[in-house]
Amino acid sequence: MVAPPWYPVPPDGYGGIEQVCADLANGLVALGHEVVLVATGGGETAADDVATFEEPPDGLGTADGARVEMLHAARASEKLSERNVDLVHDHSFAGPLVAAFRDVPTVITAHGPIEDTTAELYASVDGVSLVAISESQRNSRPSLPWVATVHNGIAVETYPFTGDKDDFFLFLGRMHPTKGAHVAIEIARRAGVSIVLAAKCTEPSEHEYFERFVEPLLGSDARFIGTADAHDKRDLLRRARALVFPIDWEEPFGLVMIEAMACGTPVLATRRGSVPEVVVDGETGFVREDPWELITAAAALDEIDPGTCRRHVEAAFSTAAMVTGYEAAYRSVAAKA
Repeated sequence: MVAPPWYPVPPDGYGGIEQVCADLANGLVALGHEVVLVATGGGETAADDVATFEEPPDGLGTADGARVEMLHAARASEKLSERNVDLVHDHSFAGPLVAAFRDVPTVITAHGPIEDTTAELYASVDGVSLVAISESQRNSRPSLPWVATVHNGIAVETYPFTGDKDDFFLFLGRMHPTKGAHVAIEIARRAGVSIVLAAKCTEPSEHEYFERFVEPLLGSDARFIGTADAHDKRDLLRRARALVFPIDWEEPFGLVMIEAMACGTPVLATRRGSVPEVVVDGETGFVREDPWELITAAAALDEIDPGTCRRHVEAAFSTAAMVTGYEAAYRSVAAKA
């Protein structure tokens, strides 16, 4: 298994893909599989951890990022060539470029949006089998070599549940216009509820967006606290009245939605990307076409049962469900090799 190079596995704070890699690797090992996890240094899982960089490299979100991705893919390929593996599962961006040069099959999870150039890459590389993380993502490019759709899962037992909520909304993610932090502030403000924004803001484009659109809206009822680590993130998710998720793009999944629901916290979200696959409208939150319709929906949050939110995640988005889905994908691909 090859993780992206930018954060440890598991991550200390931000790093949804890295958390998925950690949970998947641990789950596979628990079932008796031998897993070699290739990632950047600093993390530890139940797998045989192998590092391509001693610590997370610089360059994310810059022109140098492509060089880091390519170097990571090359080093990962070299390290895996020393192991007698049956199959490679790659979560990195540049992984497909080296897949054609190995003798064993490669499964690629497409974690991000599939733009034209990415689609061309996936379609042109021999020996690559794609896994989608939502039907929305898969349907956006139906002609690609998909072998399965496997929703992301989490270790639900590591997320604290409570039905007693504090009087604030939460925005959790990263600073980007399509994530809608500025919209989340306005929704909360018009609903008469304070909001806490815990978001990654490290890349140049994230700083630019924050300074132009978010910072002017901050005040006593809208606080930005930076990136939340694993402990603080869970505490915020547990206590928030709702997670506000007003995305303005076709997000392939959105791990924070299932993290919130696992804590018994409903989600207020726009109907984009995978949202309708993840949130049950009227049962685990409210899904609306227009983000401003979420202001009215927020008034009905007391109708959402926190226990229903938790059970929804346990049934559909657990680590066990994710591992089962990937096991089936691996066996299908290996059988055709």
